[in-house]
Amino acid sequence: MKIALLQHNFIIGDIAGNAEKILRGYRNACNKHVDLVVSTELALFGYPPRDLLEREDLIAQQLEALNRMAGAVGRVPLVVGFAERNEEKVGKPLFNSAAVLQNGLLQETRRKALLPTYDVFDEYRYFEPYTKPQSPVSIGEKRIGVVICEDIWNGVEDAGVGGRKQYSFDPFQHFEKGHFDALVVINGSPYWWGKAEMRFRLVSDLAQRLKVPIFYSNQVGGNDELIFDGRSFAVAQDGSCTALAKAYQEDMLIVDLHQQTAASFPTDVDKTEEVENALVLGLRDYVGKVNGFRGGAVLGLSGGIDSSLVAVLAAKALGAKDVLAVAMPSPFSSRESIEDAETLSRNLGIDFFTIPIKEGFEAYRKMLDSTIGWSDPPTVTEENIQSRIRGMILMAIANRQKRIVLGTGNKSELAMGYATLYGDMAAGLGIISDLPKTLVYELARFINRKNEIIPKRVLMKPPSAELRPNQKDTDSLPPYDVLDPILHAYVEERKSAQEIIDGGHDRTLVNRIIRTVDMMEFKRRQAAPGLKITTKAFGSGRRMPIAARFS
Repeated sequence: MKIALLQHNFIIGDIAGNAEKILRGYRNACNKHVDLVVSTELALFGYPPRDLLEREDLIAQQLEALNRMAGAVGRVPLVVGFAERNEEKVGKPLFNSAAVLQNGLLQETRRKALLPTYDVFDEYRYFEPYTKPQSPVSIGEKRIGVVICEDIWNGVEDAGVGGRKQYSFDPFQHFEKGHFDALVVINGSPYWWGKAEMRFRLVSDLAQRLKVPIFYSNQVGGNDELIFDGRSFAVAQDGSCTALAKAYQEDMLIVDLHQQTAASFPTDVDKTEEVENALVLGLRDYVGKVNGFRGGAVLGLSGGIDSSLVAVLAAKALGAKDVLAVAMPSPFSSRESIEDAETLSRNLGIDFFTIPIKEGFEAYRKMLDSTIGWSDPPTVTEENIQSRIRGMILMAIANRQKRIVLGTGNKSELAMGYATLYGDMAAGLGIISDLPKTLVYELARFINRKNEIIPKRVLMKPPSAELRPNQKDTDSLPPYDVLDPILHAYVEERKSAQEIIDGGHDRTLVNRIIRTVDMMEFKRRQAAPGLKITTKAFGSGRRMPIAARFS
């Protein structure tokens, strides 16, 4: 028995386009003489559809598309994820379901039992959990279990909320009592750094527990802040990997149930390269799937490490011809920074302009001097004015040329509020907003591993916003190699101040950092969406109150 796993990059809400893509994949698989074709979770809608699921007209469109798909499916069954109406008078109006299409009909459905509500997930908002026993599906002489994504995560402690199993119901308790030949899992499983290895261990353990091979299909592509890495795979009943699809691109994986050969799951892949690939995919799809960015992207290129990294990622994702870099030197910008920005632009082959902001800065001084006064040397007020002038220039270019402004702030800065509202935070997408500063440097060094793309001086000089004379980031922040481990413990591991202190960090510093992170929530609420690559990014997966008092 040959099974084909379709790994597609869907556009959320493009029901007709998604259906056609699935059918093209189905026909291609049938031409290769397979016995079963498997797509992914909520494939017709694209995952995650979020509040589009509250649109009754879209639900109807999706069901009509599903019926048309069924009419195009012949002897070889197709498993495809969709939102199914709940016809009962109680409960949520939808099920997250898998349809089994064959011989022109929707033959059977299987429904998702476990609905994640942690981190970026909010499925219980829309779907009713289905906790009744569901038998395997008969495919020829084989009995195939069909489950959906989260249903295989029941046995995992800390899949999203610390230290305990999240669900009391086990979708596999009835599977273990009956005979079936294989398990198919359809998924919309987003990427974070290290997720692929965790998925493989989970599926490997489950295969050994159930004593059956498992076929895991996953979508690929960027959808808003989420990145889906694909990497559909199969494991034998002994838990060994037998086949692996490509990462970060569409693919079709065909596996023979009875002739599985050993494959190597890439547990030793350089994780820095994983981050680069994920960010490139996330940026490319965000720009490509959002209407209105026909002109490409524009960013402020200061000659610092953050904007340099964003420029490299943008050129890789969009192509050099669709990236414009703008240096906007102020009276405090160093000559070396402008030179480095020019050098990087030449290395990448991107367009580069220089627009000095001195005249604009002086104009603001004249306008504001009689009202709020002017400080020399500058205070944070004057620093922020420079940043906001730059934001206005970038937005003017974006408006005129139909470009998206790429944010250049990193996670360490966002955590500590070391960013200017309506200035450097004015952007359409935060490319590196989930990268701690130490990871920014690591990724930049990785990019330079063969050739010096980012000028060496950019990596060597102390980081600075260059908004006042001789400014350094360490004037306001702890050194990043000290700051980032504390931020990781507090934001991603959700540790308390005392736990972090007990881990060997200075009490005064820990309390200062945590207090600042909490106070700066109001800024982050106004930030552009950012690409998620860690277990806990700022944004939809971290929902903290602003008007609050806690310690």
